[in-house]
Amino acid sequence: MIVLLSAVIAILFGAGAFLVLKPDLFRVVIGMVLISNAANLTLMASGLTRGPAPLHPLDEERVADPLVQAMTLTAIVIGFGVTALLLALSYRVYTSHATVDLDDLSLREARREEQLERERAPEPDLPREEVGA
Repeated sequence: MIVLLSAVIAILFGAGAFLVLKPDLFRVVIGMVLISNAANLTLMASGLTRGPAPLHPLDEERVADPLVQAMTLTAIVIGFGVTALLLALSYRVYTSHATVDLDDLSLREARREEQLERERAPEPDLPREEVGA
């Protein structure tokens, strides 16, 4: 069971890392979600113990660890919030630039920066002609 869970975590993390390296903004977001899910599964697998819920433990019976479950639930909620933020930012980039290709966005940003630098550059001082000479 642990070997199967480890394989699933490795596949999720590998697929997420592969997608993060793609030049498409939405694929990067999906890759971040997969890596987050792999981290949540790793956290759950690290505290994997079998037993009844720890609501009312009986005598010396082995119970499940509630701390791992609480931390994983917190990580899921935080991951959901980060995913919503990344999707909103990606949508905003798409509506303003009409593309989600990271290479194209980088080229546009470089061109825009060059244009701003040309506009801000001071005009060179021209030598004054002497009056009355």
